Amino acid sequence: MNSIKATMLQAMQGMRVQSERIDLTSQNISNADTPGYQRKMLVVDKNGDAFRNLRIQLDQTEGERSYEPAHPMADPEGYVTLSNVQVVTEMADMREANRSYEANLNSFQQARTMYKTLLEVLKR
Repeated sequence: MNSIKATMLQAMQGMRVQSERIDLTSQNISNADTPGYQRKMLVVDKNGDAFRNLRIQLDQTEGERSYEPAHPMADPEGYVTLSNVQVVTEMADMREANRSYEANLNSFQQARTMYKTLLEVLKR
């Protein structure tokens, strides 16, 4: 495989990974106030030069417990386990994923421009 095509494929895989991260982060932010919700994290298994397996893993960190005996999700002692999502952390992750996506997009566009230029040279 030529190096330009390999660069384009690598950039596409990177954009796919970052897109998944952005999706999971938005789900986490949406459920930050949902009692018992566990933060979702994207685990990427790298296989050689490719990102083959994307798995979603739940963060096992305990959420804060709040004493609310009237709440329908309260345990027998009257405590409700809240979400373990930290919105500040999620926003930082979202920003990082967005910047990584943009970097991959720029890499893809540069490789595409090089490929187009090569085809124009070969036509002459």
